[in-house]
Amino acid sequence: MSSIKVDGYEVPTGLFYTKEHEWAKVQTDNTVKIGITDYAQKSLHEIVYVELPEVGLTVNQMMPIGTVESIKSVAEVYSPISGEIIKVNEKLIDSPELVNKSPFNDGWIVIIKPKALNEELKRLMTPEQYAEFIRSLLE
Repeated sequence: MSSIKVDGYEVPTGLFYTKEHEWAKVQTDNTVKIGITDYAQKSLHEIVYVELPEVGLTVNQMMPIGTVESIKSVAEVYSPISGEIIKVNEKLIDSPELVNKSPFNDGWIVIIKPKALNEELKRLMTPEQYAEFIRSLLE
């Protein structure tokens, strides 16, 4: 997966992004894998706990689905899309630091079966738009 670099932050292409720093990856089975971005995990620093939602929970776009806690603060995690949570990353229960080590791979948070995927993807940012958004935050 290629990526855009913005002042040391990685923005992988092929994903969609929110202004709250979540990413969404549409998978081949039309489910959507969700996590927090490199910018978010670096801002939080050392992540010590991830609160995961229940499998089966129905969520709306930008609804809180859990929290990520670091030694410095607690951040809400929002769902980039509406649908049903069909899987949570249970590895994060014992190894929350995976979000820091591998935010786009091993540190994913949930997988959702979407309701209105194509319509909702239009409301998210492209990698290029998200890279510009990070640049604006760093100015």
